[in-house]
Amino acid sequence: MRSSNPVFSRRGFSRDNGSAGFGPQQSQAGGPAVGTTPYPTGNPYAEGTANPYGTNPYATQDTQFGAPQQVRGDVMTIDDVVSRTAITLGTVVVTAIASWLLLPVDPANINKSYGIAIGAALVAFVLSLVQSFKRRPSPALILGYAAFEGVFLGVISAAVSTYIADGVVTQAVLGTMAVFAGVLIAYKMRWIRVTRRFYGFVMAAAMGFVLLMAVNLLFSLFGGGDGLGFRSGGLGIVFGIIGIILGACFLALDFKQVEDGITYGAPREESWLAAFGLTMTLVWIYLEALRLLSILQGDD
Repeated sequence: MRSSNPVFSRRGFSRDNGSAGFGPQQSQAGGPAVGTTPYPTGNPYAEGTANPYGTNPYATQDTQFGAPQQVRGDVMTIDDVVSRTAITLGTVVVTAIASWLLLPVDPANINKSYGIAIGAALVAFVLSLVQSFKRRPSPALILGYAAFEGVFLGVISAAVSTYIADGVVTQAVLGTMAVFAGVLIAYKMRWIRVTRRFYGFVMAAAMGFVLLMAVNLLFSLFGGGDGLGFRSGGLGIVFGIIGIILGACFLALDFKQVEDGITYGAPREESWLAAFGLTMTLVWIYLEALRLLSILQGDD
């Protein structure tokens, strides 16, 4: 199955039908291939698909039902995902707090702080691209991305809290946590079902959203002001809500990737990739929540 997150899209989480080295193996008894169910559907979002981790030497598969039976401790578990995600998010939080304290956004230093923040954002973007195109997750790259992303978030958050609305950062953090908890509960209760149609809708909406924001940015750079007005006023509120909803949808897709990785016996190192993808999605939600709350409180 494929994720909306580009981090997952090049990894084992998206390897359908045995591609990229995690494909099903033929049963020696001539039965169904190891890592597949007896009734494959071809739908990466439905039960009965090929196990994308069929050749993982650390997990065996029931040849009748494709259920993983872990035989060694080198497969990804939920504890691995939780611990790696905590480390990655913790790095973001620590560097964000440090940059808030050490890079003041008072009038005398704001240009310098903004310059460092923009540079950190560019470095984080490059590191995320490098990791996305690597065949194996690199903890150093992932934690480096988290550190530079934290610097960017710290400066931006300090500026918003200082010049727009005091207390808005706490509200954005609480809002992000609420979205995460809500989507997790909804996913576990199966109120959200990740299907091919769901994936297609989210991807189409995300591409349209990003394109509109890119066009708005170009207009703001060359025409001044807020471009087409997608980042302020009534339109800004609407697009802020859409951005948060898209982030929630990304979380549902990411939870599906983690669930599939654990179910099919993904290698333990993939837990770093899961942490990376979840962190990127949570950063997206936080920034959209921060912008939305800033518009709402700035209009008061």
